Amino acid sequence: MPRRWVAALACLAALVAIACDGADASPRPSASARPGAPTVMSALGDSITTGFASCLVLVTCERNSWSTGDGIRVESHYRRLRERYPALRAYDRATPGARATALVGQAGAAVRDRADYVTVLIGANDACHGGIDAMAPVATFRDQVDRGLRVLRKGRPRARVLVVSIPDLYRLWEMGHTEPRAVRAWGYGICPALLADPTSTAPAAVARRARFRQRIDDYNAQLRAACRAYGSRCRWDRGAAHRLRFGLALVNTLDWFHPNASGQDRLAEVSWPAAGWSD
Repeated sequence: MPRRWVAALACLAALVAIACDGADASPRPSASARPGAPTVMSALGDSITTGFASCLVLVTCERNSWSTGDGIRVESHYRRLRERYPALRAYDRATPGARATALVGQAGAAVRDRADYVTVLIGANDACHGGIDAMAPVATFRDQVDRGLRVLRKGRPRARVLVVSIPDLYRLWEMGHTEPRAVRAWGYGICPALLADPTSTAPAAVARRARFRQRIDDYNAQLRAACRAYGSRCRWDRGAAHRLRFGLALVNTLDWFHPNASGQDRLAEVSWPAAGWSD
């Protein structure tokens, strides 16, 4: 074959290779990630972070998660970060029903993910999983949170951690106890420490709800303290999620408890500034 044809074929092969390589639009970490940019994020927590019941059925719906969701209805932390860091991958390690004791295992998963950014929202089930006397003691809750955070600090010492406050569940009772549909749904045993006999004005019921409310406040105080003890790589949302006024329009109409897609979006919005990525 003449030498000029060999050269021409070699050029053609090179052009084809370049064209095929450009046809793959998927992000590649080695090409798009800037030095110091996050490449992996992981979410730890309970059913709120799994997007439970936000897709019109009582199952997890991770695409609507305030933290790692990739659906179009929620401007999650993941979606906000991916605009700047296209190579970012996200893992939702939260599980429905999880209490603070689950953080050790979830944090271990985040370490195996090699997460650079970790969100933590835990505590509602420590108060809600049974009657008022079954609520986790405050000291126990703090110890379990500390154990989980130690796993992160040891395994991923450079990762950024965001600890998010527990939403104001008492306000949800305030808004919903006059809504017959919510009262019926809560009658199936949702968060009995707070929502049992939701229309009762008996002194015992009022005192029970006040005790529940105080316990959530105490848990939030411990989450804040645990994040401070963690060090400079941990950020606290300064109570933003707890201050979010969760009205009935922000919860689903099946269990009248978990955030719907709009509620997840608002949770992402109010917690995002504390993460510090927009600094």
